[in-house]
Amino acid sequence: MKRLLGAVRRAMEDYNMIEAGDVVAVGVSGGKDSLMLLYALAQLKNFYPKPFTIKAITLDLGYGHDYKEIAALCCELGVEFIVERTQIREIVFDIRKEENPCALCANLRRGALHNAAVAHGCNRVALGHHYDDVIETFMLSLMYEGRVSCFSPVTYLERCGLYMIRPLIYVEEANIRRLAHRFALPVWKNPCVADGNTKRAEVKKTVEAICAGDRDMKKRLFNAVKTSDIQGWKL
Repeated sequence: MKRLLGAVRRAMEDYNMIEAGDVVAVGVSGGKDSLMLLYALAQLKNFYPKPFTIKAITLDLGYGHDYKEIAALCCELGVEFIVERTQIREIVFDIRKEENPCALCANLRRGALHNAAVAHGCNRVALGHHYDDVIETFMLSLMYEGRVSCFSPVTYLERCGLYMIRPLIYVEEANIRRLAHRFALPVWKNPCVADGNTKRAEVKKTVEAICAGDRDMKKRLFNAVKTSDIQGWKL
């Protein structure tokens, strides 16, 4: 855990993700990444030199989840837990009947999370994108869009006045999975029928195959993102 907290702190300091007095909305989906992010930030705020506050926000998409375990974790961590009810599942699958639902769902979830963060007095939103997500997003853009692109560690959303931050960018997915299991975080499986059947899932398998015989391949791919002209990455 000490190594993970060190990586999170380094990312936060490298990209100036937190200022004193910030109120950070952690988008908690129930997956291992968002729960590990919540757990890590809750630990880090106890000794981070810039004091900040955390609020955990979960979007109820309409799948009938029970949030008792996440609520209990938040209580243990001393974090306010907020559930925002939405009709996203109904809109995407019942009303729009999307054959390729991911883009619409992502846009609706993004908007709902931003609105909830503003409504609850937050000025930053923390997302659980990790080291492997950086590489896979980079490769996704390269392979399917023909461009060199990736999300930024910090993004300012002018329309709603929020900063979007990604404190896990230096943490590998394997470490998140291991620690989530060790700390018995209440991880649930994504109920969406499209889960695992996306271009991102295909790219994930491609990256795993490329890196299987080369221990340093991931490091080189990540470094390509950091040293490129992709907005927000150069230190």
